[in-house]
Amino acid sequence: MNQYEQEIALYFELKGTPDSSRESYLRRIYAFVTFMQGRHNRIEDITERDIQQYILYLKKKKGLSAGTINNYTSAIKFFYAHVLDKEWNSKKIPRMKRTHKFPVIPAKHDVLTLLNATANLKHKAFLSLIYGSGLRVGEVARLKIGDICSKSMRVRVENAKHNTNRYTILSDTALLVLRNYFKAYFSSASYKPDDWLFPGQNKNEHINVKTIKNTLIKLRNSLQFDRNISAHTLRHCFATHALEDGVDPVFIQQMLGHKHLQTTLCYLHMTSNSLMGVKSPLDTYYDGTK
Repeated sequence: MNQYEQEIALYFELKGTPDSSRESYLRRIYAFVTFMQGRHNRIEDITERDIQQYILYLKKKKGLSAGTINNYTSAIKFFYAHVLDKEWNSKKIPRMKRTHKFPVIPAKHDVLTLLNATANLKHKAFLSLIYGSGLRVGEVARLKIGDICSKSMRVRVENAKHNTNRYTILSDTALLVLRNYFKAYFSSASYKPDDWLFPGQNKNEHINVKTIKNTLIKLRNSLQFDRNISAHTLRHCFATHALEDGVDPVFIQQMLGHKHLQTTLCYLHMTSNSLMGVKSPLDTYYDGTK
């Protein structure tokens, strides 16, 4: 595998692939290659049949969802076509049909309960930014100190999904949490605007995305909340609750960094009808008599 790493890195660099996508592709390529080597297959001799068997393994043995398997397929296709320079046959290796499920959207009170369930200022700060600004987990992990502007109350998000840059709002509440976090973790003379806002164990690297995800999972489990709630749920909550508060979907689209408005409008299905001012006809006409 080492012989292909430089070629993969060069392709990513030429294309300008975001770090999060690079990590995702590499992780899945390594998993595939390790599986093949475990079966004593030479990488150069991998066939469509091998790929089909691996996808069946992911489905039957690992029990992965269609969406996750499609992500593996995309990574394998890149490796097979661009690195091994073999022709990819989509008819023999189709993408799986996905069943779209609405994510769990906790009530605002439950979201605040989650955020207040930790006394760790660092944890509270990055979770508050995800919910307060509608950030992706990878986006909050890669924030730099200079990306937070308290004067304009904006958060700058650079090199996001689809190689996009954008600004989103900075919550007043999140700013207060950030200031307390900053006082506790940073010396006024020891930081620069280009330093990571949330450094990892190695101060030269940003916090690991898995750390953020696992933090939310531990909080969720300790509160015995729905097990489908994840760190990304906070971003869904930002969009849904903003719609409930009457924010124009176009503004929400810009803050979330969606390419298409239709993606943002999907959150309309997740809003609370009562908060959107929609009354049930039963409540309109029922007078309480039998």
